[in-house]
Amino acid sequence: MTSNEGCGNKIGPYDCCTIVTGDAKETCADSFWARIYASGPIEVAKQVLRQECLREGLCVTIEETTFIYTGGEEAGYVVGFVNYPRFPSGQDAIWDRAVSVAKLLLEETYQHSILIMSPAKTLWITKRNDW
Repeated sequence: MTSNEGCGNKIGPYDCCTIVTGDAKETCADSFWARIYASGPIEVAKQVLRQECLREGLCVTIEETTFIYTGGEEAGYVVGFVNYPRFPSGQDAIWDRAVSVAKLLLEETYQHSILIMSPAKTLWITKRNDW
C-alpha cells in the first residue's frame, strides 16, 4: 500500500511530503540548522540539555570539539539543531530556540561567551568587558 500526503514541493529528486510504502514512511521538510559553539565542560552542558529537552520538547545533538586560537586552545562542544521532519519547525523557531538554549548554557556552565550560527547569520554573545 502506498499513500501520499501533501505532495507537490520538490527537494532534489524528492517530493516534499509523506510517502508510506508498506511499513516504511518517508517525510521531508525544508532544511535548516543552527549550531551553538561553546567552551567548557561537556558533561555539564549535557545535563542542561537533558533538562531543557524535558522542559519543552526538543531533540539536539552534542559533540566534543577543540577551539584553537591565537595563543592557545580550549576544549568545548557543539550543540546541533535541525528541522526534523517528524516534528517540523520554521527557521525562526529553530533559531529562537537555539539562542534561548545558548543563553541558558552560558549561564549554567559559567562561561564568558557563546556563538550561535546558522546558514544565514552568526550571533556572538559575550559577558566580557575587554573586547
